[in-house]
Amino acid sequence: MNFPNDETGQLLAEMQEAGINLEMTHDVVFFHLFEQEAQAHAMADYIKENMSGVIVNVHPDETPNVWDVDCTIQLVPSYEAIVKQESEFEALATKFSGYNDGWGVEA
Repeated sequence: MNFPNDETGQLLAEMQEAGINLEMTHDVVFFHLFEQEAQAHAMADYIKENMSGVIVNVHPDETPNVWDVDCTIQLVPSYEAIVKQESEFEALATKFSGYNDGWGVEA
């Protein structure tokens, strides 16, 4: 399977090379960072109220005074599905003064 030459495509290619079946459903985690704990919780609360099927975890980052919002959703990790979901979460994070910090698959 060929993937576009960008960060998402590269990660999917690495997953495929590692033997991960990209045609089955996986728990995909989208990571977001916030400078204010209240903003992180605001995004998490919004997701809990409006996006069924998304598991949200808010926790302190390794970097001092930074908060992580991890959003886990089950999906088949196709390039199109990842880009679409990441874009939706990124727009939401921006709304709450945060930003996207990538994604990964729980092993």
